[in-house]
Amino acid sequence: MNAHELAVLISAVRDGSLDPDDALARLKRLPFAEVAGARIDHHRTLRTGQPEAVYGPGKSPGQCARIVNEMLRGGTGPVLLTRATRVQTEAAVEACPGGKVHRPPDREHECSADAPVGDAEPATVVWRAAPARAEWVTVASAGTADGPVAFEAAAVLSAFGVSAQLVPDIGIAGLHRFLAEIDTLTSADVVIVVAGMEGALATAVAGVVAAPVIAVPTSAGYGAAFEGVTALLAMHASCAAGVTVVGIDNGFGAAMAAMRILDVAAAQHTAAM
Repeated sequence: MNAHELAVLISAVRDGSLDPDDALARLKRLPFAEVAGARIDHHRTLRTGQPEAVYGPGKSPGQCARIVNEMLRGGTGPVLLTRATRVQTEAAVEACPGGKVHRPPDREHECSADAPVGDAEPATVVWRAAPARAEWVTVASAGTADGPVAFEAAAVLSAFGVSAQLVPDIGIAGLHRFLAEIDTLTSADVVIVVAGMEGALATAVAGVVAAPVIAVPTSAGYGAAFEGVTALLAMHASCAAGVTVVGIDNGFGAAMAAMRILDVAAAQHTAAM
């Protein structure tokens, strides 16, 4: 339940169109609900403006389905199931029709009916996506190995109505590829940079754009990349001021950081009108 829905509920009780007992029953579920061994935080949208998401790893398909169903009943805006396996995705979509499955398009061959369970790239599944917004985010990735993380960020942004322009494979080992996308990078309201190896793309981007830059280190890289630690530390040590860095392979976290920036900017714009 968000602030608008709470105001509507109060108004309905006041004008007599909703019985107080029914309103009370709904309010009892407002803070959280216990479902499938989890405590669903229905109050998070009211506090932060963004609903809780469902993290697939560690949950059974049945748990995913029941948690998603509870969140849809709660009316807390977009509902996301992240990092979901094929069986988790199938169980949740069967129990809760209407979910849109986001998976990197070049990985779709891994998701055929005869593919072994677990072979498919983890999916982001979205129910009740928000209406389109005017803001624009560019998600740039250094190499194709970084693609799944970049795609996750773009999928999460789409759930909140924000258009994401994917700009793949512009790592600065081929500087001409990066320079060819300068206009796309500089036109965005927020730029998410996804890079493994030495993570240098984040510094290059942050040195040419005025928008906030959110850097996502990935675990792509050879031995000295230390499964993303090298990129993580390099991004933290960037000589370009003001780069925000999230955890290794955390496309979801980068998208949510972008949403916080966009939501605050939108609220300030509305207040100034």
